[in-house]
Amino acid sequence: MVREICGIAAYAAGHWAEAARELRAARRMSGSDELLPMIADCERGLGRPERALALASSTEAARLEDTQRIEMLIVASGARRDLGQPDAAVVMLQVPELRARTRAAWQLRLRYAYADALAAAGRTDEAAEWFERVESADREGETDAANRLAALRGDEPPTDPVEVDDPDGIVDLDEDA
Repeated sequence: MVREICGIAAYAAGHWAEAARELRAARRMSGSDELLPMIADCERGLGRPERALALASSTEAARLEDTQRIEMLIVASGARRDLGQPDAAVVMLQVPELRARTRAAWQLRLRYAYADALAAAGRTDEAAEWFERVESADREGETDAANRLAALRGDEPPTDPVEVDDPDGIVDLDEDA
């Protein structure tokens, strides 16, 4: 468990080599394949998209649960883009789950990745349509879909409203909290 936590922390910090090492060790100790998408993404971060694709097409990856399987698809699609294959990246994400009626957490990420892949492939109208779908489903503001949509349309990105506790609108930065 400690190796997994260290691996996830290194991954979050962008320390790809350390993350891959720790996550592989955690995988060996646990016998679980659920860390494969993160390991594959580390390979991308290390500039080895071919290795990421090899992991994505492994027999272990074929056994992943829905959430990890979708994450692996997203990583593999990114690896295709890394290899200069934007159209292949789009095709990889054209899976039935893309249009499924579900509120599963992975669907927002899948749709965002699909919109992003479409944009990278120069298919801006389709990308805008999918970023719109993501924006309308993103009730928690987890993505920057609104900004991406604005950029595709050439609009000003939306700004978050400023929250101010002082009714006069003046914030005293020297005041103790």
